[in-house]
Amino acid sequence: MLVTALLFFGMLASLEAAPQGATETTNIRSTCWVSSSLSDDLATAIRSSEHWICGDQDYTLDGERALLRFEIGPDDTLPQYLFSRRSPLAAVHLLVIDRDGAARQTSFPARELPSALSGGYFKVPLPTVTRHTQQVVVAFDLPSHKMTLQRAYLAPSDLPIGPDLLRSLLLLTMLAGMLSMPLIFNAAFYRILREPFVLWHSLLTVALLLTILVSSGLAVVLFDPPAMTLSWMTTVIFGLTVASAAMFTHSFIEPGRMHPLLRRALPYCAVWALFLSTSHAAFPFVARPFQSTVYTAAFAPVVVVFILSVSDALRRGSRAAKFQVIGYMPMILAGLVRLVTGVMPGFHSNDAMVLFYVGCIFEVLFTTLGVADRFMSIRRQGDHARFEADMLERLAERDALTGLLNRRAIEQNFEKFRAEGHHTLAVLDLDHFKSINDIHGHVVGDAVLKAVGQALQADQQVQAFRLGGEEFVLLVRGEDAQARAERRRQAIPAIVANEVPGLGSPVTASMGVVLALANAGLEFTELYDQADKLLYNAKQAGRNRTVTASAQAFQNDVYPSFDTAAQFPSPQIAARN
Repeated sequence: MLVTALLFFGMLASLEAAPQGATETTNIRSTCWVSSSLSDDLATAIRSSEHWICGDQDYTLDGERALLRFEIGPDDTLPQYLFSRRSPLAAVHLLVIDRDGAARQTSFPARELPSALSGGYFKVPLPTVTRHTQQVVVAFDLPSHKMTLQRAYLAPSDLPIGPDLLRSLLLLTMLAGMLSMPLIFNAAFYRILREPFVLWHSLLTVALLLTILVSSGLAVVLFDPPAMTLSWMTTVIFGLTVASAAMFTHSFIEPGRMHPLLRRALPYCAVWALFLSTSHAAFPFVARPFQSTVYTAAFAPVVVVFILSVSDALRRGSRAAKFQVIGYMPMILAGLVRLVTGVMPGFHSNDAMVLFYVGCIFEVLFTTLGVADRFMSIRRQGDHARFEADMLERLAERDALTGLLNRRAIEQNFEKFRAEGHHTLAVLDLDHFKSINDIHGHVVGDAVLKAVGQALQADQQVQAFRLGGEEFVLLVRGEDAQARAERRRQAIPAIVANEVPGLGSPVTASMGVVLALANAGLEFTELYDQADKLLYNAKQAGRNRTVTASAQAFQNDVYPSFDTAAQFPSPQIAARN
């Protein structure tokens, strides 16, 4: 990709030079200029030769009307069009003067000026120019930018539809296609990661795409809008580009990696850029002689804040800022060229479009990589946070002493367990556990509870819970659910005796078991209450036994329970009997 980009840079270098340079020998530049008032007669202003300024191209916009004079030599190719850079103006007047004094004049209001295939230019057809023509005088009413005067020239035709123009349009189309790729990536990223910087980067990419469209010949080829329409569109889109870049930086730099004052300043820069561009596009003649200069200079604080923000983020170790520095470097240079040449006296205004196109490629390559890198970083952070949350959730559902699930786990997941087939609920309570704490102490009592947790270990068919104190719950599934629960109850004495020796007497448990049908639809509290009643019956019947009944029997207020102490006798029961 990098090699492709380098080749693309080389081809882009000819975007401006090739189309115009191919016909440069036939272009005719102005030799003299003069300013006048709109009330002055055009013919009178032309004849006032003592006011013409020749050889000095330091144009001013002090006058309401600026006149340029083009000399037609006998060997020059006869021009047919006037070309000049687009900027707001009121009208263009063209006067062709022959050597015998004959003159032909046409005028065009600004709204009728057509766009030229040469990006950023408008064209005006000249009155008939012949071999007898000596001069062409062009008058611009209320020009708002010096570039309109500096870049004006006469040429025999618009850019020819040939290999050079097709190559330029193809390169611009490829560049537009490259800029479209981040939009596809951002759409995929935003579906997964709802971060605002993805939206701002998409808006920035759209603004760059529109800039390429309106500042090149693509707009003329695709829909051929009037030149003044493209002029105000260019101004507004430029403000949108600066604003979206500021907001992208504001949201893209990681939290804590930029000074808070600089981060707060970026949204103000975005609002300022939009205000400047829209007001300049809507009211281009309010302070016409110096408005363009002030408009350009007003973006200087935005450039300063942006440079300070990225520099501060780099100093603070921002990974995102590294991508921005590389991705935006050509754009910043293009902005500085426009700022210096548009404000400093003695310079001809330069919009640095080739540098801007290079900046678009850098934006595609590096800023998009930065977005992808930030996406992966946030995704990793999110995964880590979810993992920690899951761990905390699991810890919150575990009894710290025994490692079994707790009451919160069974209450929150009971429907899930029941859907998985765990329809049998058993409530166990250790017999005479208080005496263990009283005789041996709570440390030994805790050791007994841990051993009981081992005896009630969960597997694919059994879920084990400690509800508190010496009370436990089992959720069991399968046709032998009752037998599985009973085996665990009967395993308690042997495992406790092995883990906690010296107790003097076996530790037993009583249990109540409720057998619920799959479609019973009972809540946990209902089944628990039923099992707890059966547990009470087991205690009353002498402890160290299991009493079982079906949930249907409880619903009918008839529960013929049966004591499983006889069916599943443990060694302790046999001894006691």
